[in-house]
Formats: sequence, C-alpha cells, structure tokens
Amino acid sequence: MRVALAQIITGRDLAGNLALVEDYARQAKGGGAELVVFPEAAMRAFGNSLLDIAEPLDGPWASRVRAIAAELGIVIVAGMFTPGSVSEGGARKVRNTLLATGPGVEASYDKIHLFDAFGFAESDTVDAGTEPVTFEAGGVRFGLATCYDIRFPDLFTENADRGAQVNIVCASWGSGPGKVEQWKLLARARAVDSTTLVLACGQGDPASHGIPAKGAAPTGVGHSVVVSPFGDVLDELDGGPGLLFAELDTAVVKEARTKLPVLANRHRF
Repeated sequence: MRVALAQIITGRDLAGNLALVEDYARQAKGGGAELVVFPEAAMRAFGNSLLDIAEPLDGPWASRVRAIAAELGIVIVAGMFTPGSVSEGGARKVRNTLLATGPGVEASYDKIHLFDAFGFAESDTVDAGTEPVTFEAGGVRFGLATCYDIRFPDLFTENADRGAQVNIVCASWGSGPGKVEQWKLLARARAVDSTTLVLACGQGDPASHGIPAKGAAPTGVGHSVVVSPFGDVLDELDGGPGLLFAELDTAVVKEARTKLPVLANRHRF
C-alpha cells in the first residue's frame, strides 16, 4: 500500500489551510498514494484562537475534507478541532481531533494525552479523549495518535492489540533543545514497542519559511518519519514543507512479531 505524509505549515486562515490540504492530497494521489496523512492542527495552527473555529464532524471544514477525499478516491487523515465541554460558568473547551475519511473509511480520534508539560497546559482549553481508535483501509489496519500521545507506549500497544499494523501519529511538535531528536527517538521506540510501522507526520518548521514564532505555541519542527517495526527510519523529511511517499509492506510487521514477539511475551502488572 502506497501512502504519503504531507508535512505542511498551516496558519490562521481556514480556507488557506483547506487549500493546502487539497493541494497536497492531489499531489499524493498523483504520486499513487491510497492514503495521505496531514499533521495535527491542519485546520488552524496553534497560537491562534480555537474556540471560534471548532466545529462538529459534519461541519463545513470536515465536510470539505471529506469531499476532497471522495473526489480523489484517497483516504485523508487530518487534525482539526471539535467542540468540547461547557462548564457551569460557561467556559468552553475544544477537542483535539483527527479526522480519517475516504473510500470506505469514516473515523475520528480525540487526543487522549494532553500536553501539560514544559510550562504549557493543553488541558486548560482542551478536553481529553477516552478511547483508542483504529480503522481499516486497503486491507491494512491503522491506529491513531496525536503529538504528546507518542510519549505513552500503552496507546500504541493497545492499537496493536486491536489489530493495527500501522500507527499514525499526527503532530505539531514544540521546538526547543533536543526536541527533534526526541521526536525521532520516540517514533522509533513506539514502533519497536508495538511492532508496528509508524507514520509520524508533523507540521513543518515555520522558521524554514521565515515565519516568526508565536510565543510558546507548538507550531512544528518538521522531520516527519516512516519507521519500521524494528525501529529503522525508512525515510525522513527535513524541517521544511514536503510530501513523503512510502510503500507499506505489512509482511515486515508479521516478521517482527515472529522474531520479536513483545506483544505476546509482555506481562501486565
């Protein structure tokens, strides 16, 4: 199965971000991909208000992504924001949601592990998801994860227990000393933990296009990677925008689980 990772840099404008999704989806389809992965916050970049643009999965932004996927005959996975809870005092939150849509596919995943780290508190404005999500496309089962989720092995092994041969991670990774190295290390570690292929797609680094940082907002570092179940980096982008193609051979997952049956051998305490 041929897939693509679309390492884009989104901004505030919803229509502009949708145009990016359509452009890269068309390029992915033109390159023979059956599935294309976009980053977290494809709908609107962090560092901008989210409450005013959060919409349900049948709202206009998601509906347009769905229409693009249907028109092209490709599965699209992209990060958006859906409405969350409202407190008794009227304070509203959003959910950090991945939409997966295309031929025979309609699924969504709400980010479970919220980024309350490095002095940032995602939980102040975002409701956590509660349930892992997998879906099937092209005879392959995929598990979904978002950004900070990559630091938590149990989600990846749970997806594998639910049949996932491939784990997709969509991110808008925060920059800082050692953060690119951590991103790649964690992608490799989660592949080995779960003996799955990992498709880790991040927002491109705005600095690569001379875009100034928006305070402490995690706006991306690039370096999207494809990792084998043995932890080998099969391909990688640099910091700038780009489209990375990969051929997924799930036979390597079967091989890894035969040679290194960590899922079968583990003990739960």
